[in-house]
Amino acid sequence: VTLAETLAAVTPSDAKEAADLHVMREFAASLAEPFSRTQWPAHFTGSAVVVSPDGARVCLVLHAKLNRWLQPGGHADAVDGGDLAQTALREAREETGLEVALQSNAPLDVDVHVIPARKDEPEHRHLDVRYLVVAKNPDALAHDPNESHGAQWLDWSDALAHADEAPLRRLLQKAQKSLSHGERVSRSEG
Repeated sequence: VTLAETLAAVTPSDAKEAADLHVMREFAASLAEPFSRTQWPAHFTGSAVVVSPDGARVCLVLHAKLNRWLQPGGHADAVDGGDLAQTALREAREETGLEVALQSNAPLDVDVHVIPARKDEPEHRHLDVRYLVVAKNPDALAHDPNESHGAQWLDWSDALAHADEAPLRRLLQKAQKSLSHGERVSRSEG
């Protein structure tokens, strides 16, 4: 699946997501190395909304650097082969210790956000493509202390209460709506 095909499968749900999708399509066409974390001023990342097999709970991680509850996600690696769904699955496995599978091959959501400058990196944008994934073994939840200060299963109302920004609330609401509209939680391999 090409990056252009991935972005073509996105259906934005509000004006910010539509604007972000437009920006992402422009960067997809112009960046020499769209998946490289050293590509400035932006690069693509992948993240996952991890839900329990019954769809009743969602897993959030307490991000180590930002000290905020977020969905698992991060930079694309060469092993992902330029497939952001694979990035999202790998990051979810690494950050939660869970075996996960895609609910759908199509992204659930996209978001562009600014990463502040640090000593070794200039300010840049993460072009985050977000997927809905299902945990096959929810009781195995464990966090990677190198990545986060914790990982926790939350019911949807608690997860939304932890969401401290509009794009995360939108992502969680889209995931919950997707599951509540009769889309069976899938256990397909991803």
